[in-house]
Amino acid sequence: MQAHDEAILIVVIRDIIDGDYSAMLLARDLKERYRWVEMTKFFGTVDEAVAAAPEVVERIYADFGKQRSQGDEKGKPIDFFSPVVPANKLNRDFAVISSLEGYSPAVELMKPMMRWYEDADGNFVEQFQTTGFDARLWELYLFAVLVEAGYIFDKSMAMPDFCARSALGELFVEATTVNPSRNASGELVPPPPQDTKEQIDAFQKQYMPIRYAGPLTAKLGKKYWEREHVKGRPLLLAIQDFHAPMSMLSSRTALPIYLYGRVWDWEKLADGKLVITPKQVEQHVWGAKSVASGFFNLPGSENISAVVANASATISKFNRMGVLAGFGSKRVRLVRKGTAANPDPNSELPEVFVHDVNAPDYSETWIEGMDVFHNPNAAVPLHPAALPGAAHHWLRGDGQLESRVPRWQPFASTTQIFVPE
Repeated sequence: MQAHDEAILIVVIRDIIDGDYSAMLLARDLKERYRWVEMTKFFGTVDEAVAAAPEVVERIYADFGKQRSQGDEKGKPIDFFSPVVPANKLNRDFAVISSLEGYSPAVELMKPMMRWYEDADGNFVEQFQTTGFDARLWELYLFAVLVEAGYIFDKSMAMPDFCARSALGELFVEATTVNPSRNASGELVPPPPQDTKEQIDAFQKQYMPIRYAGPLTAKLGKKYWEREHVKGRPLLLAIQDFHAPMSMLSSRTALPIYLYGRVWDWEKLADGKLVITPKQVEQHVWGAKSVASGFFNLPGSENISAVVANASATISKFNRMGVLAGFGSKRVRLVRKGTAANPDPNSELPEVFVHDVNAPDYSETWIEGMDVFHNPNAAVPLHPAALPGAAHHWLRGDGQLESRVPRWQPFASTTQIFVPE
């Protein structure tokens, strides 16, 4: 809930020991970041806590200038959506989401989020608005995931991207993306077609593993594990595929193929049982390019605890989370369609779903849809509790992939936006 044009947010919290409720007030500090300012007493029901909130809200708002100040704000608030470059240099996607009502839930959610995100490189805003929109969006998503998982950040370290710690320990994450290809003239090279089974197989087993290999091996060459603050602690590489519009809908399958150097063929027996047969892959070839398969077998890769990805982590994720949090235009309606993990162990097909994001029973978390691929050779293994709510995958000694998947695990989806004329 919000009051006074979102100057104050009202969040109902529950004491899990006593089972009672309080309405907590968050107000924008002098850098426009939502922070605690006051709360109601505890009550036996949610309705009682909500009913007590208006009196506290008005008392705080009557002296808002003083109440919102926390005393530790440094510098001025930054508006990440005010253009810092000429209009002709703005990233097309940035220009679209900034101007259309249908994306207002994402924009209005991201504004307060990004004021908490420390710009270690000093160029976040410019890159977010121009050439680095996708990469910066991926970093912002990872920031949201880690905050949701209970992490705080050591901002004194610029590398890797996230130096985080929680009650479970420290965690280091470096983000990277698969970007569009360009020819010698600078023109975008479209991805190969996926119209036939043969083309789909070639895309997933040859083309995309090569595309994943480039950014992952580049990050491996940075040797972050040699830095004193990273030594002996879990180090993750987080990758997202932005090489073409909607490409993440079909590239998810290729990542474990490249990471583990395996393909998993399947067949259905006469009794309906699904049999999966792993086969080792030595290399991936596409045209004149070839790369060795098995990222986790490369020299130095033992220092990478896991590789994480989430095909659902796009601007649509921010739009859905914005709607859930009540941000943006109340006229926006979202319908999410996609595929998800099938609980039937003998099904070779995923479940198909259609969800009304505006429905009262719709729920979603930031980590939902994330895949964590654990390194079987890791010098510092990652405990799955470090990223709760994600799907975790391990390569077994027999070549099979063992997965611990949440009850609801979307693979990929599209989100349709509806705004009344």
